[in-house]
Amino acid sequence: MKIKRRAFILALASLLSAPAAELKLPLKPKSVRLAVIGDSGTGGKSQYEVAEEMMRCHRAFPFDFVIMVGDNIYGSHSPAAFKRKFEDPYRPLLDAGVKFYASLGNHDNPNERLYKPFNMEGKRFYSFKQGNAEFFALDSNYMDPQQLDWLKKQLSGSKATWKICYFHHPLYSHGRDHGPDVDLRKRLEPLFEENGVEMVISGHEHSYERLKPQNGIYYFVLGNSGQLRFHNLIPSADTAKGFDTDRAFGLVEIAGDQLYFQIVSRTGETVDSGVLTAGKKKS
Repeated sequence: MKIKRRAFILALASLLSAPAAELKLPLKPKSVRLAVIGDSGTGGKSQYEVAEEMMRCHRAFPFDFVIMVGDNIYGSHSPAAFKRKFEDPYRPLLDAGVKFYASLGNHDNPNERLYKPFNMEGKRFYSFKQGNAEFFALDSNYMDPQQLDWLKKQLSGSKATWKICYFHHPLYSHGRDHGPDVDLRKRLEPLFEENGVEMVISGHEHSYERLKPQNGIYYFVLGNSGQLRFHNLIPSADTAKGFDTDRAFGLVEIAGDQLYFQIVSRTGETVDSGVLTAGKKKS
């Protein structure tokens, strides 16, 4: 027992002393601060290493919540699996008061909506507000008329500067394995355009891709926070930035009409960063 305790203390000391990624976010007063993970729930070593890097970044950039774009728990959904694939890797963040808001992926059990730490309150789709931003978590596994009607009503009634939708299956992607869900795009994109959605974040492809604005909307794919498909991307003229050689997560800061983002790898490398502007004509 003494050996195990000493190993734990050494591991914790290493985590606390290791440098985090160089922060490229402005830390403006009263800004909305969050992290983004996708396809995370493997329970493997790389997921834990991503979680450790997230905690290191949290010390410099104390984000309040994390949005999850699906495939939160792969394989077994037993209580032990939830512990190994979510509670244990993110325990330092959970203990620091960081909340996680999940959406469902194709490998998720629909009953995950009942799991309290995912803050879904029993719903397949839901929304929540933070500052001048409103986040809409959707279930892209089953985009039925009920969900579409709800989304149209919620988007049209929102006064948020930043309307951000997140869900599992990407409307735009240049990944080798899946590519874009064109049918889902036909149903969702008109609603996004008509109701001022600024940003859409998805997973499913086990890599990172930032698209050039499509019909005035910023699209991100981040599906490599646990799973990874090496050299999965086939970059195109629509690809603004891609990363498919390691795991990654996102940091986001929203201040007024500006949204700052930084994508960080498992090892602390910044693989993409920038600033977006709400309401700006995008081409």
